[in-house]
Amino acid sequence: MNKKIPQRQCIGCMEMKAKKDMIRVVRTPEEEFTIDATGKLNGRGAYLCKDADCLKKAIKNKGLERSFHMAISAEVYDALKTEFEQLEK
Repeated sequence: MNKKIPQRQCIGCMEMKAKKDMIRVVRTPEEEFTIDATGKLNGRGAYLCKDADCLKKAIKNKGLERSFHMAISAEVYDALKTEFEQLEK
């Protein structure tokens, strides 16, 4: 029997992809935003492709705001961009 692969939708490009091929952005109970490398952090999560273009699209179409039902500050986006650049290296 084949095991079902969990699918998640990218908040940037809106494509469904395998969960393990995506990056999870988490809002912790303390209202902080971080990239969750393990996929197990507590808090509300949203998924992005491992592509800087998808982060740009998510910023443009306010994907994070929709996912977390709140306004996202520019500092959070800057921090996410920095973390994305670290991942691409």
